[in-house]
Amino acid sequence: MGDPAGIGPEIIIKLFRQALPHKAVVFGDMKCLEMSAARLGYDVKFVEIKELDEVQEHCHPEICVVQCDLEMQGDFSFGNASAFAGHVSYQSFRKAIEYAIQNKIGAVVTTPINKHAWKLAGVHYPGHTDVLDEYAVRRAVGGSSDPIDCDGDIDGKHVSMMLLNDELRTILVTAHVALADVPKLITREAVRCAIMNAAVVGPQMGIATPRIAVAGLNPHAGEEGQFGTEEIRIISPAIEECRAEGIDVNGPYPADTIFMRARKGEFDIVVAMYHDQALIPVKYLGLDKGVNVTAGLPFVRTSVDHGTAYDIAGQGVADESSLRVAFDLALMMSNHANA
Repeated sequence: MGDPAGIGPEIIIKLFRQALPHKAVVFGDMKCLEMSAARLGYDVKFVEIKELDEVQEHCHPEICVVQCDLEMQGDFSFGNASAFAGHVSYQSFRKAIEYAIQNKIGAVVTTPINKHAWKLAGVHYPGHTDVLDEYAVRRAVGGSSDPIDCDGDIDGKHVSMMLLNDELRTILVTAHVALADVPKLITREAVRCAIMNAAVVGPQMGIATPRIAVAGLNPHAGEEGQFGTEEIRIISPAIEECRAEGIDVNGPYPADTIFMRARKGEFDIVVAMYHDQALIPVKYLGLDKGVNVTAGLPFVRTSVDHGTAYDIAGQGVADESSLRVAFDLALMMSNHANA
């Protein structure tokens, strides 16, 4: 459901009022969803279900809800971060992950959270991807909370954040960290994991053998060590290791031109070193078609490519286009995974 104080409930309602091509259910809080519908003036009925076989075909006109586990009581107001709103969005996400790990659902599609609300609720994760990294991957392999070795036998090894639209696909080596901390997090293992996750997620999107390009960390990809040596010491060796395993990957390339080359069709996926390096080119092309994908999971997870939009929450003007694209992509990836 995402943050109830944001536009998540609104775009969910708008999505479910369309003719969806597959059954779907909302993981969230009934009270919050009903309050949102009332505020927006939508004549919609939410039905709490205990078992997924209760979900009617296409969930129309009713919207079926799996109630999240609330350990905190409270209320929320549109456009404002609060501990209660953060608790609801986090617990909704956890419930969906549990169902996905148990193979009860084919994919998870998320609407936006507010990271400050999560902090107010006592949630120590900075975002969705970080929860998935620990909760879905590490605990799915025997309950261990230890970091997963990228050379292990686990499919995906470690999750990667991926942003895409109909013109670009990019996958991140580092995500929600301070820019000052990025260089020390660019390790051979981290670059290798991102490349491997790109190779795995490509076929899930219908690309049998994805052509992967790796962006450099430094200007001009280091210019043979003149502007930094990470490309020589770390990134190039990781690329060579992956090429030796049969992955079609090349680089490192200067980040100021590689996205243009990928957009023109030379590459299918770009591996980027840090958050803004990856997200600026994708978001510049428009938020309405952008989707966030978590690569390296044992299940499919997609998300909208925008935030909670507190400034317009509760006004009925939010655009559900990104959520529809995320839903359709999740369905397509799930079908490929089960083919």
